[in-house]
Amino acid sequence: MQSRIETIVNSLDKNKAESIEVFDLRDKNYFVEYAIIASSLGAKHTSALLNHIKTDLKPVENFVHVDESTDWVVIDLSDILIHIMTPEYRVKYDMESFLTSLSTGKEGDAL
Repeated sequence: MQSRIETIVNSLDKNKAESIEVFDLRDKNYFVEYAIIASSLGAKHTSALLNHIKTDLKPVENFVHVDESTDWVVIDLSDILIHIMTPEYRVKYDMESFLTSLSTGKEGDAL
């Protein structure tokens, strides 16, 4: 599993994704084991990062579903969920707060 996470993070990093974060959600009663969030540089970069991920992972990964817009891409690999978001969407939806509280076992605590 760690090598898969490293492959994903390396693919995002080498293609200029920013603020890449990995959340370990194993044993947290969530539908995936890991979630990864990365920021793109803008709408075109979001699509380009998706294409790079597909190219880098397609031979070894099973893409269950890809939900794509110009501002936010969600890639479901069954046990890993990858979010690629424009900086504006990342701030607007603040997935980090939810995933951080979930990963630390504080999901229900007031923020």
